Amino acid sequence: MTSKHSAYAGTMQFFLYSSILWTGFLLPLNTRAQTDSTKKATQLKEVQIREYRLTEQSKSPTPVQILSAEDLKRINSLSVADAIRYLSGVQLKDYGGIGGMKTVNVRSLGTNHTAVFLDGIQISNAQNGQVDLGKFSLNNLEEISLYSGQKPELLIPARGYSAASSIYLKTKDPDFEKKQNQKIELALKSGSFGLINPALVYQYKINEKLKASINTEYIHADGRYKFRYTNGVFDTTAIRNNGDVERFRLQAALFGKFRNGKWHAQAYSFLSDRGLPGAIVANRFDFKQRIWDRDFFVQGSAEKSFSNKFTIMVNGKYAYIYQRYLDPDYVTTAGFLDNRFKEQEAYLSIAAEYKINSVWEAAYASDYTFQTLDANIYRFPYPNRNTFLNVLSSSITFDQLNIHANLLSTTVVDRVKLYSSSGNKQVFSPTVMLSWKVLKDRDIRIRAFYKDIFRMPTFNDLYYTSIGNTLLNPEYTKQYDFGVTYFKSFKNQKIKFVDIQSDVYYNRVKDKIVAQPGANLYRWIMYNIGLVDIRGLELNAKTAFEPLNDFMLNIGINYTYQQAVDVTSKLEETYKDQIPYIPENSGSFLARLDYHQWHANYGFIYTGFRYNQKANNIYNYMEPWYTHDAAIGYEFKLKKGSVNINGEVNNLLNQYYDIIPNFPMPGRNYRLTLTYKL
Repeated sequence: MTSKHSAYAGTMQFFLYSSILWTGFLLPLNTRAQTDSTKKATQLKEVQIREYRLTEQSKSPTPVQILSAEDLKRINSLSVADAIRYLSGVQLKDYGGIGGMKTVNVRSLGTNHTAVFLDGIQISNAQNGQVDLGKFSLNNLEEISLYSGQKPELLIPARGYSAASSIYLKTKDPDFEKKQNQKIELALKSGSFGLINPALVYQYKINEKLKASINTEYIHADGRYKFRYTNGVFDTTAIRNNGDVERFRLQAALFGKFRNGKWHAQAYSFLSDRGLPGAIVANRFDFKQRIWDRDFFVQGSAEKSFSNKFTIMVNGKYAYIYQRYLDPDYVTTAGFLDNRFKEQEAYLSIAAEYKINSVWEAAYASDYTFQTLDANIYRFPYPNRNTFLNVLSSSITFDQLNIHANLLSTTVVDRVKLYSSSGNKQVFSPTVMLSWKVLKDRDIRIRAFYKDIFRMPTFNDLYYTSIGNTLLNPEYTKQYDFGVTYFKSFKNQKIKFVDIQSDVYYNRVKDKIVAQPGANLYRWIMYNIGLVDIRGLELNAKTAFEPLNDFMLNIGINYTYQQAVDVTSKLEETYKDQIPYIPENSGSFLARLDYHQWHANYGFIYTGFRYNQKANNIYNYMEPWYTHDAAIGYEFKLKKGSVNINGEVNNLLNQYYDIIPNFPMPGRNYRLTLTYKL
């Protein structure tokens, strides 16, 4: 164990030193200064961009929420998971600390029903179906968008149609001003829990048709923070241990153009060594479990228009995911529990869009994915999965009405080297969406959609030794949504725009996949169970106004009300009880203030009471929690570049809370960020 750990640490140090050398090489390069402009002009330009973005959101037939690059800079977030907390309808599962796993659940449908895309290509995990959003940084993202239902565009891969909700991460496309051929952004973030987080973004224009980008960062933190613990008799304050993390990420990308088309390609590498902070139960505070991740993928996309009516897009990807889990507290006949998993994925997608006439468009997309999983586990079946997705979609767009419909065909073929597989699955999934502008001279729209979708059991659900159940059925979901949107911009007034979106929805889940402990905590039982009804309301409102000259204030409010209840059988005690971890009420408030070179922001997140088991009783009750986050920053010119200093206070009132029972979250903590742009 020691030698492995040392070797891994050596690898991490090598990549860290490589980043420093890159930084040292890039800094002396001759860089042309950006065009100077006043702060006021810059602010007005940002308002114009925001106005366009919100107009596009209001036209969507499916609910969409977007966090722009400016939003991501201003909210107190270290990763994608932290930022998504501010969106409505989202429940974040956070197992505590910087290194704890972070997944999201949208509209109570479960983590596995949420697909995550990076630059239009899905980040998948056939082993457990969950994407840890804590792995993804914000420092090179142009925007994060969340679609309930699906993205309403036609020219997307078939995978874009195959999930109940989707999160799209878009990296920054290098954008240069005239006579400018490169940009450099260096950032150093430090703060509580031993956090050290240097980052580098370098963009270079090779020629008029080819641009390159390199983005890298390193994170080190000891993860030690105070928390309060009670066993019902006494309270104590302890220090969270085994939450240390060391991570290195490197992304390199190329962006190209050709006649009537464009393409981009990127390589991604992620290395991680972290402790797993365990559940605080029975006065146990010390843990020794560790996990190592080595993720790598290359992906690319090309899009070409052969005429003003016909366009084709091709996507491809290869991914390799290695994970090692060590538990010195669980002794097997061969020694400590030391599981190692190797997953590989090959992916190819072809999509075509054709404009039949001025109002009618049609598209077809076909995806193929091959996934394998190897593990050093006794009686492991070594599964592989072939997935074929084919979708036919069409849309009709009039002056005030847009109708979109598609039919998705999913074919899954599972094979194993040992024992038995789950067999083949063939499912057809329809979707219908519409958006209607009620009045010609007012941007008031009604939108609605129906989507029938399912999710396949993961490799762990089906094949994990002593856990898997090859007889599991897919989990089927029906989604219904009805919403109203209103948007209005104002010229030469104190108020710049008002954007309001409100949706009511109903989801019905059949054959929900459930994990239940068996003879001990290492032997679980997987099975399908009953029906879940989910009813909810989402309300989103944004505005921006300038009460004084050069004084710009942006405000956003999100609220969600949900009833997600078990309706399997009237004979069960838990009939119509709220399902675990789903609060009835949740919401967020975000304010951004700009005044000349100064900027400040304030964020508030609230999650109401919920239950951590099926039975809604006092023993399973979890108290509401809320956090206040604040930050202030100052930006100034330095020769040809600019410097930004930003200070953050998170969990301002030092509230002790759990998102997952017995996994305490950090109290008040601080971060200081220094950014230099050249």
